[in-house]
Amino acid sequence: MPSRSVSLGLVLSDDAIVWGDMMSVQYSGTGGRDSLFQTDAIAALARSVVVPRLLSADLSNFLGACDDVLAYHDGKRLPLAIEYGVSQALLGAAAHVARTTLAEVICSEFSLPLPERRVPIYAQSGDAREINVDKMILKSVDVLPHGLINTREKFGPSGATFREFVKWVGRRITEIGEPGYHPILHFDVYGWIGLEIGLEAGKIADFMARLADDVPGFRLHVECPADFGSTDAQLNEYAKIVDLLDARGSDARLVVDEHCNTLDDIRRFAEAKAAHVVQIKMPDVGSIADTAWAVLACKEHGVWAYVGGSCTETDLSARASANVAVATQADMMLAKPGMGVDEGISIVGNEQSRLLAALNYRRSRNDVQDANAESA
Repeated sequence: MPSRSVSLGLVLSDDAIVWGDMMSVQYSGTGGRDSLFQTDAIAALARSVVVPRLLSADLSNFLGACDDVLAYHDGKRLPLAIEYGVSQALLGAAAHVARTTLAEVICSEFSLPLPERRVPIYAQSGDAREINVDKMILKSVDVLPHGLINTREKFGPSGATFREFVKWVGRRITEIGEPGYHPILHFDVYGWIGLEIGLEAGKIADFMARLADDVPGFRLHVECPADFGSTDAQLNEYAKIVDLLDARGSDARLVVDEHCNTLDDIRRFAEAKAAHVVQIKMPDVGSIADTAWAVLACKEHGVWAYVGGSCTETDLSARASANVAVATQADMMLAKPGMGVDEGISIVGNEQSRLLAALNYRRSRNDVQDANAESA
């Protein structure tokens, strides 16, 4: 099924227009996600509920506007797609009013220092694994390759096919990568370790440790090694796997995805140390403000914050994501949209570069103003 999106444009008092995109995600309705995105229903709800709230909102106050405009309706949260898209527009409006970047609004609202460093980018290969791995290596991507290991055929009996792919990626980096290039290896296995070898924490930790041994010297991320069926079960069993890997001193790191969707979920996993890395799936988290809170919660508890999302996002939502990731100094972020490598890296990477250039200019201008004030 093709992904759909609905764009919301806010016409401000000076006739400027800022936008936000509401969209469906891959794997809608699974792993605790919102149900399937219905374009007409989403647009109708946005018109009837959100638009009247927007007309009275203070758009200069991002967090306050999010609280007011995205408040519960009929005792329930608005669909997370609406939260995500509307909060993008609210962030854009606040930045326009303040004449700053989106990242600067986040820094101001969350009392964060202006960032100076880019956030490592993680690219995903889709099914064109070999050619896309080569693209990633030649572009010196920070984290790679995802792999889309989502069927028994791709995983192989007892994981043999998957293990060979992991070893091939390690060899390929050595063969064609620039000298000194040493990315993180990150594979999403969609629960297939648990499906193939059983839902026992010890067996899963053993497999992950052996996998890390196959590519010595690399930090290895394994996303969704098993699906235990619910948030509570996922949290309890993942905490066991993390403890087992840590006790071994393994280079394997567990990344939580399924059943860790909302800000409350993310806080629970971070507090319980039930993952080494949390994927903050922005459209599934909802408001962009919640993504920023989620990154800060992960940092508070010493867990890596991975600002992720879906391959079905838009260029606009991806650029907003880059601003939030850089502002909060997440540990890594997803190159999106798409699974063709080039487009996601270009959109997210260029946005980060433009943002950091703007912030450097702002710093230099402030330094000159401060120096002039002192001399006066």
